[in-house]
Amino acid sequence: MRQDDCYQLGEVIKTHGLSGEVNISLEVDFPDEYQNLESVFLEQQGKLIPFFIDTIQINKDKALVKFEDIDSIDEAKSIVKSKLYLPLSTLPELENGQYYFHDLVDCEVFEEDSKLGVVKEVIDLNGNQLLVIDSNGKEILIPLKDEILTVVDIQAKKVTVSLPDGLLDVYND
Repeated sequence: MRQDDCYQLGEVIKTHGLSGEVNISLEVDFPDEYQNLESVFLEQQGKLIPFFIDTIQINKDKALVKFEDIDSIDEAKSIVKSKLYLPLSTLPELENGQYYFHDLVDCEVFEEDSKLGVVKEVIDLNGNQLLVIDSNGKEILIPLKDEILTVVDIQAKKVTVSLPDGLLDVYND
């Protein structure tokens, strides 16, 4: 499985107890939908490795997980900070006009007719989703809000924004 064929579900944040359980931060909109997961891919040394889930308990945006064959705290420590992935094919179909955050990556961003740059990633900063834009080598952060992203055309890989006054001034030297 290639990372390009997957989306990031979350990340192992710490061990829990002595029998190999780990706490996971879930980076998805509806964590409860993942209560019946049977397996995930963990990024290990740049490769995605399948891990089978023995038990999972979800509480808001966190999960307590026991993976098969991870039976000690030392084995659990070896996967802390590993990112978890699932195949894109497991995502539910969206209605017209809806999109997943990963769909925004590589979209060109315009304000009116002026190209600002290209979306490199979407990050979550203290509960606020931000588009990370590469603007000629300079990083610009744009809040991911409906009133700012006025047109999103995933097929054309184009996003049109209406920025608050002064936002770009922060990035000008």
